[in-house]
Amino acid sequence: MAPVLSRSLTSASVASLPFSSSFSLKNDKFHSLRKSTFLPQNALRSSFSRSGLKWKLERRERGVVVRCDAAVAEQEAPEASGERHEYQAEVSRLLDLIVHSLYSHKEVFLRELVSNASDALDKLRFLSVTDPSLLGDAGEMEIRIKPDPENGTITIMDTGIGMTKEELIDCLGTIAQSGTSKFLQALKENKDVGADNGLIGQFGVGFYSAFLVAEKVVVSTKSPKSDKQFVWEAVADSSSYVVKEETDPEKLLPRGTQITLYLRPDDKYEFSEPTKIQSLVKNYSQFVSFPIYTWQEKSRTIEVEEEEKPNEGEETKTEGEGEKKKKKTTKTEKYWDWELANETKPIWMRTPKEVQKDEYHEFYKKTFNEFLDPLAYTHFTTEGEVEFRSVLYIPGMAPLNNEDIVNPKTKNIRLYVKRVFISDDFDGELFPRYLSFVRGVVDSDDLPLNVSREILQESRIVRIMRKRLVRKTFDMIQEISESENKEDYKKFWENFGKFLKLGCIEDTGNHKRITPLLRFFSSKSEEELVSLDDYVENMTENQKAIYYLATDSLKSAKTAPFLEKLVQKDIEVLYLIEPIDEVAIQNLQTYKEKKFVDISKEDLELGDEDEVKERETKQEFNLLCDWIKQQLGDKVAKVQVSKRLSSSPCVLVSGKFGWSANMERLMKAQTLGDTSSLEFMRGRRILEINPDHPIIKDLKAACRNAPDSSDAKRAVDLLYDTALISSGFSPDSPAELGNKIYEMMAMALGGRWGRSDAEEAEPLEDSTENSSESLDEATEAQVVEPSEVRTENDPWKD
Repeated sequence: MAPVLSRSLTSASVASLPFSSSFSLKNDKFHSLRKSTFLPQNALRSSFSRSGLKWKLERRERGVVVRCDAAVAEQEAPEASGERHEYQAEVSRLLDLIVHSLYSHKEVFLRELVSNASDALDKLRFLSVTDPSLLGDAGEMEIRIKPDPENGTITIMDTGIGMTKEELIDCLGTIAQSGTSKFLQALKENKDVGADNGLIGQFGVGFYSAFLVAEKVVVSTKSPKSDKQFVWEAVADSSSYVVKEETDPEKLLPRGTQITLYLRPDDKYEFSEPTKIQSLVKNYSQFVSFPIYTWQEKSRTIEVEEEEKPNEGEETKTEGEGEKKKKKTTKTEKYWDWELANETKPIWMRTPKEVQKDEYHEFYKKTFNEFLDPLAYTHFTTEGEVEFRSVLYIPGMAPLNNEDIVNPKTKNIRLYVKRVFISDDFDGELFPRYLSFVRGVVDSDDLPLNVSREILQESRIVRIMRKRLVRKTFDMIQEISESENKEDYKKFWENFGKFLKLGCIEDTGNHKRITPLLRFFSSKSEEELVSLDDYVENMTENQKAIYYLATDSLKSAKTAPFLEKLVQKDIEVLYLIEPIDEVAIQNLQTYKEKKFVDISKEDLELGDEDEVKERETKQEFNLLCDWIKQQLGDKVAKVQVSKRLSSSPCVLVSGKFGWSANMERLMKAQTLGDTSSLEFMRGRRILEINPDHPIIKDLKAACRNAPDSSDAKRAVDLLYDTALISSGFSPDSPAELGNKIYEMMAMALGGRWGRSDAEEAEPLEDSTENSSESLDEATEAQVVEPSEVRTENDPWKD
C-alpha cells in the first residue's frame, strides 16, 4: 500500500488535501480533532506520520495549526513503513442509506423478500438432488404470505433450505453479503454442471428493504442441517440485532424461514391489506417458478333454511296449531383461505414450438389487461454477447389517448431478470419512441442493473438489446405486410401508421426497414393504400422521381391544380393527407435511388419537356408576366409560364427551399409556433400562368391594348387571390377577398334579367309590410291557453 501511495504523490500533493495545506482549529474543537482520522488516538506529539503523510502541529496564539506535508519517497518504501487499516462504517447510518437511498418505491420490499424465498427453495431443490434427506416430510416447496390488518403485520413463509445459527449471523448480520452469490461461487468452484441458474440474489441488500415499511423485523428459520430453530430480531434505525433459539413449541417450523414484518404506523393501512399484497405479487413475482399463496377473503353461496314470514292479513299460528313453514334460501358467506397468486406461467421460458397460438393470446390478455387478441406476436431467444428471451406483441387496437404517441413511457415493455419483474418505466432505453405501441416481456439473466434492480444502466449491452428488439419488431411487421390476409396490415396501418411515420423522422438508421412499410393514397389509387414498392414498379418509362402532394384532405388533393399535367401524362402522385406525412417524406429524401419531389414547388421537371416550344412560349408571354408582376408587387417573387397546368388559369407555387402551402398551414396552427420565423421560412411565392387558358389570353390582350385599365387590374388582383386559395394558401384578408367577388358578381349580373332599381324598391317595401302582418297573425295564433289543449288522459292533470 505504501509504495503505491508514494508513487501517486510524486507531485507532492494529495488529491483530497492540497500540498502543505493548513487546518486551523479553535481550542474547543481540538479534542474532536484528536479523535478524527487525521490524528492518532494516543498522546499529542509535535509531529507524526500516518499512511505516507507527515503531520506537524504548531501552537499559535489562537489555537493549533495542523500542517500536512506529503512524504515523497523517490524509491519504493518497504511495506512495513505504513500501517494497514480496515474501513469502518456507522452501521445504522449505512443501513439507513441502503434502505432509503437505493429504492425509489416502498412496495419493492415484497419483491425482494419473495425473491429471497424463491432462492431458498431453489437451493433446497438443487441440494436435494444429491441429498434427498434434506426434503424430509415438511411439505411442498411453496411460499405463503399472510397479511394481518388488525395487528399491522405481514408474514412471509417459505419451505426452503432455511439457515443455521452461523448462516443467520453471516447472511443477515453482514450487510451486502449475498448468500446466493456465495452459493453460486461454491457451485462454480466445485464445477457442478447441473447448477440451477435461476437464482435471483446478487447484492446481499435485498433483505434490508423490509425496513422500508417495517419498524421491526423478526426472522424465524429452521435448517434441515440443524435440529434447532433460531430467531433473528432487529429494529429499524438500530446498529444491533438479537439472535436466540426458538423455545415455543407452537412456533416451531418443519423447515424453511418465516419473516414477520411489524409495519410502521404510516404504512400499516396500505401494506397490510390483502388485496394490496395480492396485486404486488401479481405485478412483481407473477412468474416466480414456485407457487405463491396469499391469505385472502373469499365469498361463497350456501343454502340455509329460514322460516316463512306470514302474509299480510294472515294470523300467525301458535305453537300448538302446527309447525311453522320453512323455505330454503341462498346466502353469501365470507371466509378466509389461501389463494394462488401466480397462476400465469412464463411462456417465454418455453421453446416456441411448445406454445400454442391460444396460449400466446391468453398470456397477452392477462399480462397487459387487454380484451382483444393481438395482431401479431414473435417469440425468440437471443444468444451471444447478450442472452435474453422475449415475447413481443402488436396490439389489436391503438391507444385511445393520443398522448401515448409522443410519450415513450408507456409501460408496454416489462423487464424481468430471472422471472422477477424489475421495471416497466423506460425512457427509450429498450425501444424507441415510435415503437412504443409494441408490448411484450424481456427476460435476461445478466442485465447491467443498479443495486436496487430498478434502473437499467446505459451500457453497450443495453444498446445491443435495443437493436435486436427493434429488428425483431420490424420482422414481425414485415410478416403482417406480406401475409395473404391484406386486412391485417390495413388494420395495423390504420392503428399504428403514424408511429412508423414518426420513425422516419427520429430513426435515420432504420430507414431501410421503415420505408417499405409505408402506405399512401395516390392519384391512381384513391380507395386503396399503395406501398412505395408498388409505386416504383408502376412508374412510367421516363419518370425519374417519386412525386407527391401534401394537402389537408383526400378531396382537396384530388382537385388540386398541381395535378393537372401529371394526370394527363399518366404520372402517379402520392397524396400526403396527414400532418406528419410531409415531414416524414422530407426526412427520407430518396427510395430505391428515386428522389421524392413535391409537385407544389417551383422548377418541376416531368422529364419530357419540349425545350424549343417552352422557350418560344416564354418569350411570347414575357411582357404579360412582367405586367402581372408589376400589378402584384411584393405579393409574388416572380410570374412565369407553367408546365403543370392544363385547365386552370394559374397556380401559386412555393419556392424550392421554403415551406409548402400545407407546411405553412401546419406551422401557423402550432400552439407554441414562432411568428417571427414564419415570415422567413414561408419563402417566396411564384405565380405560374397557363398560356392556353382564355382568361390569360384576355389579360394578354389587356396588357397589350389597355395596360392602365382599372378593370384589368382588378381582374389580376382577383386572379391572384383565387390562385392563393386554390393552391392551398390562406388569404391575408378573407373579408377583402369576399368584397372583390361580390363586386365582380354585381358587374357580371347587373341588369341581365331586366331588373330595374324602381321595381326592386317597391316589392321590397310590400314584402316588408306583408311579412310584418303575417308575423303579427302568427303571433296571435300562437297564444293558446294551456287548459284548452289538455286532454282527459293528461298525466299532468291535477
